[in-house]
Amino acid sequence: MRAKMIKWLLAGACALMAACAIITVNVYFPEEGAKEAYKSLDGMLLKSSEEKAPAGEKTPLREQSAPEAGPRSRLIDAIPSLSLCSPAYAADNLADDLAVELAGMPEVMKAYDEMSRRLPRINALFSSGVIGLTSQGLVSVRDKTKITAQDEALVQAENQNRKTVVTSMAKAIVKLTKQPETKAVMEQMLGKAAATFAETKRESAKPGWWIQLPNGRWVQK
Repeated sequence: MRAKMIKWLLAGACALMAACAIITVNVYFPEEGAKEAYKSLDGMLLKSSEEKAPAGEKTPLREQSAPEAGPRSRLIDAIPSLSLCSPAYAADNLADDLAVELAGMPEVMKAYDEMSRRLPRINALFSSGVIGLTSQGLVSVRDKTKITAQDEALVQAENQNRKTVVTSMAKAIVKLTKQPETKAVMEQMLGKAAATFAETKRESAKPGWWIQLPNGRWVQK
């Protein structure tokens, strides 16, 4: 009887240790804030060469001192107390901070500059159905019989730029929300940043473009 009790105790201890070893990392991801930041960056930086301001003119990312049409961002009122906030800072309060943080990263600015230069061709490939938008916000070749080697290289470069933007968004969120930059946190953050990036791109896609839904199904918008 005593031996049986010891076995049960040992089994219970092993089960407890195994349960303790399985740690679920929950990250705070401000989905709406990230989405608005993506939109701000696209609106200000993702423009083809003919749409850009004349040489010598620089458009500020977002003039916070000037009134904007529509609802006022709560970020303007919250900036003085940002350092006192908990990591779970309201998502919609982070939109402006995230956009400014990313715009201050040289790699992000370089990525947007390169995406802007190839924007007309990328849009043409989307419109012709040769490429589609994946559920991770990347570009996928749908018809290999109609794409040239040059366009295929262009798609690869486009995806590299998009990954740079998504990775930078994940890093910016971790920094501004003061979350630990561990491997587990970054993996979850990257997945959420990519999904939100894809949602933003799906919403801005033109009618007729092929898009992949979160469930993996391809449809024409």
